[in-house]
Amino acid sequence: MRHTIVSQPAETQGLRHDSVTIALHWTTAILVVLLWLIGQTIDFAPEGALRVDYRSIHIVLGLALGVVVLARLVWRTTRADVLAPIDHGVLLLIARVTHWALYALLVLAVALGIATAWIGGESIFNLFSIPSFDPRDRATVRMIHGWHALAANAILIVAGLHAAAALFHHFILRDTTLRRMLPWPLR
Repeated sequence: MRHTIVSQPAETQGLRHDSVTIALHWTTAILVVLLWLIGQTIDFAPEGALRVDYRSIHIVLGLALGVVVLARLVWRTTRADVLAPIDHGVLLLIARVTHWALYALLVLAVALGIATAWIGGESIFNLFSIPSFDPRDRATVRMIHGWHALAANAILIVAGLHAAAALFHHFILRDTTLRRMLPWPLR
């Protein structure tokens, strides 16, 4: 039996990612931007309760990012209804390397953030404390924190290239790459 495909909007042709994929993608993007902004401005908060709360927000959102990234990895590797790639050849290879680089950097940044909090010790909203592994070893805390900041900056750079590629696809190649991931239909 032959089926005829009637011209329909991209959303009804199955050309959009599923709602879970879209939600996880944009939740990750929002958390990354918020965490990076907080990380860049923590030292501007005055010493005391405000800085503790600001750092606590950063830590809690970082843990939330870890959960979201884990959910993304599980979702990406276990679902069967993956859209066929639009790209081919070198562009497909670049897209796949970029996506897996982002995942690796996200995991690394979260792990280094956890290590920074654990090794240096942190107060969470002045409600409880993460005990310091070695309170006298400030050099190790600074080193791991530096790696954490480096991973966070690398995420922003790679994510910026990822966003630029989506815009390139939309405005230059005029394909549906960007529309497939937007949380709202784009005509």
